[in-house]
Amino acid sequence: MESKKRVGIMGGTFNPIHYGHLRLAQEAQEQVLLDKVLFMPSGNSYMKKNVLDTQKRVEMTALAIKQYSKFELSLIEAQKTGNTYTCETLQYLTRTNPDTQYYFIIGADSLFQIEQWKSPEQIFQFSMLICAVRDDYDFDIIQKKGEALAEFGADIIYLNTPKWDISSTDIRAKVKSGFSIHGLVPPEVVHYIEQEHLYYEED
Repeated sequence: MESKKRVGIMGGTFNPIHYGHLRLAQEAQEQVLLDKVLFMPSGNSYMKKNVLDTQKRVEMTALAIKQYSKFELSLIEAQKTGNTYTCETLQYLTRTNPDTQYYFIIGADSLFQIEQWKSPEQIFQFSMLICAVRDDYDFDIIQKKGEALAEFGADIIYLNTPKWDISSTDIRAKVKSGFSIHGLVPPEVVHYIEQEHLYYEED
């Protein structure tokens, strides 16, 4: 019997995508031996409001991952009308591609929030979790949370990652204040933000 393909999912608003996202996906791909990682910009997220136009976030994501042979853009959530839910996306992917094992890549912060997401038990049913554990986190606390989630079916792989102090919120604030964001996002994304005049009037 042929073994299943191993595909990671990196979801997010990517508002904008930055090197923290790219490095996390690369660490996951290399440490868990994933065949590829799907970058999945969200459409309308029920968890985040006042997010930049979907098409612009998709275009920035496409520019950012272009140089990475194992990364692919997925528009499943971006093209969906109405709110998007991780559980529904994973269920659709698993049923459409039964030859694939999906790995949902999250940060440790999300591990503590995932029970508030819609139908977390379905997320556990249709994917394995790859949880990034930064070296400044208390792994014992994270592991205890993982053990509690395992009782609801969660299968978690812990990923050792360095601490990357990059956030989309900080990047937007820097752009608005006129500071450089070089080194935080790929050059193509810097150029796109400047060209489209994005984030200059953030609230």
